[in-house]
Amino acid sequence: MTVFQPFEMERMMSKWENVVEYNLSESGVHPLSVREFVEDPAVVEHLMNTPLHYPQANGIIELRERIAALYPGATPDNVLVTVGCAEANFITLQTLLAPGEEMVIMLPNYMQIWGAAQNLGIDVKAFHLREDQGWAPDLDELNDVVSERTKLIAVCNPDNPTGYILTDAEMEAIVAAAERVGAWLLADEVYSGAERVTDTRTPSFWGRYDKVLAMNSLSKAYGLPGLRIGWVVGPSDTVDDIWARHEYITISATMLSNQLAAIALSPEVRPRLTQRAREYIRRGFPILDAWLESHEGTFNLVPPQAAAIAYVRYHLDVNSTELVRRLLDEKSVFIVPGDQFGMDRYLRISFGLPPDYLEAGLDRIHELIAELQG
Repeated sequence: MTVFQPFEMERMMSKWENVVEYNLSESGVHPLSVREFVEDPAVVEHLMNTPLHYPQANGIIELRERIAALYPGATPDNVLVTVGCAEANFITLQTLLAPGEEMVIMLPNYMQIWGAAQNLGIDVKAFHLREDQGWAPDLDELNDVVSERTKLIAVCNPDNPTGYILTDAEMEAIVAAAERVGAWLLADEVYSGAERVTDTRTPSFWGRYDKVLAMNSLSKAYGLPGLRIGWVVGPSDTVDDIWARHEYITISATMLSNQLAAIALSPEVRPRLTQRAREYIRRGFPILDAWLESHEGTFNLVPPQAAAIAYVRYHLDVNSTELVRRLLDEKSVFIVPGDQFGMDRYLRISFGLPPDYLEAGLDRIHELIAELQG
């Protein structure tokens, strides 16, 4: 059997997120029901009459048109619809990089790309966001690690898990680093629209460079993770090459997911969904922040600028995975250990949740902290 790098965070989430009483591990906002965003009886009737055949494999035209409209200058031929952003990330790496070639990834980050690259035999180098700089990227380190061998640079903006939003100057510096060596730039932008501190949508890397691949999905800023709809936007010939890998992996997303995603991204519905996400984020963060402050000397947090998660440093004499396993076993609460990002003594905690549920979950965590400190 070949050596395999498991996706440790998703392995843990797959096993626990649906069986605990309080799931504070989710990285998006509290999900919608179909009823909440499909309100027009005529649309409901249309969905009920939809034949469940294979949709257009790269995404139905209505959906690709609505995705393309979010990226100035893009057309439906620049868009591939995938089964979540996870598939988009995986088949893009598979398309663009061969074993032994080099990529650079921004860390901390959603670790799927890092692990997938390991399994594909890609040489992975990193540059880091610095907590002592408010989680801003170390651009000097970026320029040091990018070499003539670098074929791709992978970033996440807004970032998972820190919630940091790159400034325009930082985005341009990252583009310049890619352009200097002719590398692709893979930009995971799933938290665009989930801003906490501004009503301005985080801009895409799309259009800043001719070798950008912009990845997104309906899972985070739209509250629709169960639709499993993601996409990649890029040069049409490259997108077609990625599509060829898509046919080996999944063939297509489901017909109903395509139809529902097109509704979600319609001009009438999309603003309502992103506003809902921001409301959950802005209502939940003060609850978590006050809870952290009530444990004087136990936690440090650089407040996230976006996303429904906080990346919290803690000061307890216990490993992060051990702490989370005790929460699972003793309190039926699930949060994400920093070990899953290669950083012990951190926790990723959700706050884009109904207030009563969030407060009750935090109360359970408090009980264990009191025991550890007492």
